[in-house]
Amino acid sequence: MREITYAEALREALREEMKRDERVIILGEEVGLFGGVYKVTQGLLEEFGPKRVLDTPISEIAIIGVAAGAAMAGLKPVAEIMYMDFLTIAMDQIVTQISKMRFMSGGQLKVPLVIRTQYSLGRVHGAQHSQFFPSWFLQSPGIKIVLPSTPYDAKGLLKSSIRDENPVLFIEAGILYRTKGPVPEEEYLIPLGKADIKRKGEDVTIIAFSRCVLESIEAAKILEEKGISAEVIDPRCLVPLDLETIINSVKRTGKVVIVADDVKNGSITAEVAMLIIENAFDYLDGPIVRVTAPPLPTPFSPVLEKQYMPSKEKIVKAVLENFSF
Repeated sequence: MREITYAEALREALREEMKRDERVIILGEEVGLFGGVYKVTQGLLEEFGPKRVLDTPISEIAIIGVAAGAAMAGLKPVAEIMYMDFLTIAMDQIVTQISKMRFMSGGQLKVPLVIRTQYSLGRVHGAQHSQFFPSWFLQSPGIKIVLPSTPYDAKGLLKSSIRDENPVLFIEAGILYRTKGPVPEEEYLIPLGKADIKRKGEDVTIIAFSRCVLESIEAAKILEEKGISAEVIDPRCLVPLDLETIINSVKRTGKVVIVADDVKNGSITAEVAMLIIENAFDYLDGPIVRVTAPPLPTPFSPVLEKQYMPSKEKIVKAVLENFSF
């Protein structure tokens, strides 16, 4: 099977969905003439024209506001917010309007909108351009949250997100854009809310999100050399969450490590840990261990940023220090 980059996989998903459905439009800062800061939308303006690929002013409030109105009027916008940090500027539109509109209208209004964004942790972009906070949106029912870790998942999940009739927050990891992986040339979809077991194992369950999936797979290889069989689960979506796959694994292994790039306080790891306690407490052989960023702003120093981030070494250490095999 051919291998393409994470960014190329996203571009293919956008192109295919724009060809399939003329209601799909793209809007955001520099998505047209410049082809996107990370070149995900490169070539789409030339192919589909300025009515379907719209360069916007530098205003996240305007981007999300226009996208919401367009979605309710019958289009299927894909709005790009250049950095996840800048979602904060449009929080009123996202959490007060978009996520609630279908419920408040009794299903009469739909908001089939995808908000594409990325977090730049690991790219030395500093404290104001590296934040990862998907847990904030768990408090806003009505919006789905997608976190692809591979080119294959990025393409299949983005296509499904665009076809969904609900708003979707599609969070990419900037550090993954140039990573390569196998992606079929024929069309495929990945259903939202279906986890993927990236690596099967029997001794410990590692649940990881986004970039941390790749770190967890590498950690599992190191653990294997030490005689420990680690299962790596990538939920792929935070909302809806495939809790069944997670619980089935936990019941088999009895040991759990949860890994994500957000800070530990109020993180997605805390939510998943509580769900495991509620649904599989009697099967646990030890504490639920979390590997996250510390409760600090992201350092700008490359050396400090690397120390700040969850890594394969930290995952291995968490397993070895907290469990006996």
